Amino acid sequence: MTETTFKQHLEAISVLQWVLTFLIMGFSFALLFIYLMFTSLWIIPVVYGTWLFFDWNTPEQGGRRFDWVRRWTVWKHHRDYFPIKMVKTVDLSPERNYVFGYHPHGIICAGAFSCFSTEATDFTTYFPGIRPCLATLAGLFRLPVYRDYIMSAGMCPVSKPSLQYLLSRNGTGNAVVIVVGGAAESLNCSPGQHQVTLKNRKGFVRLALENGADLVPVYAFGENEIFQQVIFEEGTWKRSLQLKFQKYIGFAPCLFKGEGLLSNKIWGLLPYRKSITTVVGRPVSVTRITKPSEEEVNKYHILYMEALKKLFNEHKVSCGLPESHELAIV
Repeated sequence: MTETTFKQHLEAISVLQWVLTFLIMGFSFALLFIYLMFTSLWIIPVVYGTWLFFDWNTPEQGGRRFDWVRRWTVWKHHRDYFPIKMVKTVDLSPERNYVFGYHPHGIICAGAFSCFSTEATDFTTYFPGIRPCLATLAGLFRLPVYRDYIMSAGMCPVSKPSLQYLLSRNGTGNAVVIVVGGAAESLNCSPGQHQVTLKNRKGFVRLALENGADLVPVYAFGENEIFQQVIFEEGTWKRSLQLKFQKYIGFAPCLFKGEGLLSNKIWGLLPYRKSITTVVGRPVSVTRITKPSEEEVNKYHILYMEALKKLFNEHKVSCGLPESHELAIV
């Protein structure tokens, strides 16, 4: 086995463990603890459950991040698999707080995880004094052990109490990263498509106004290329089932296809090796308004959309898209 082949295997294993961790780790530990309750090892889930009771609100109070977890070597192999890189356009002052809007969602937010939940792309080197916190489904922080794992990477629940705490009670230099399109956007992502669900998403703008946090558009070129998805037509029972999951569970189950661990010619859970370039744009300056009106929210929402389109147009050619390609906002 050559050194290059060995490195490729390391990269593939690093990405596979990340995918499997996202898909099954939380539920696996929940089932394991239930099972252990009926064995001689019952003391383990009892002790953990007692500690969990007292630690229940930690995710919504700034979390518990560990820089050494964010700097694990495995994340560098994860980065190199695609590869993923981050592009900085301007400096960000550590005297301000920020709401990053990440687009598009894709299937699994690979670019967002690598750039904002690890140091594989050197976020703190590019933006000294800024602490990124990737916001994800609040329900994931109710799953035993998995909650602690994702908190250690600096993730937080995408809930108002959690985001308000970070932006108003945690000092300055905080960057809350919100994948604005969410589950609805993931249902429509496919290779070659650059469409974001944003036209009616204004909650993140209101959050920024209430806390005086600058809005930062972020676009990940290539995020939609790493999986192929079966997209069901509107009105079919399969689409309806996805929408019901989205409404009641908070995420939408996607039928996606990647490549296998041993061969890229067979179906698998590994993403395709497609480069992802995450561009962090220029902030939209925001003045704090404790109770913003609809007109004020709409004003900054329009400014944000214009900034995102400008960011897309300025970097699309360097990221491999033709000059004629336009970003669709729905």
